[in-house]
Amino acid sequence: MAHTNIDTARQLLTPVTLQATSPYATLGAAALAAVAAVLMAGVMVVGPGVRFDEPAVSAQP
Repeated sequence: MAHTNIDTARQLLTPVTLQATSPYATLGAAALAAVAAVLMAGVMVVGPGVRFDEPAVSAQP
């Protein structure tokens, strides 16, 4: 019984080896983040609630 608990504890304490990630996955994540940033910037410029007021008459030459 104690031997089984020791083996189980060793398995739980053994660090998990990480697999090497694909550079394409990193590139895809960066591209997705860039597209999201551009879309959010576009929503801020063209989105609802944004107004472009005409310049004041005194500002015209």
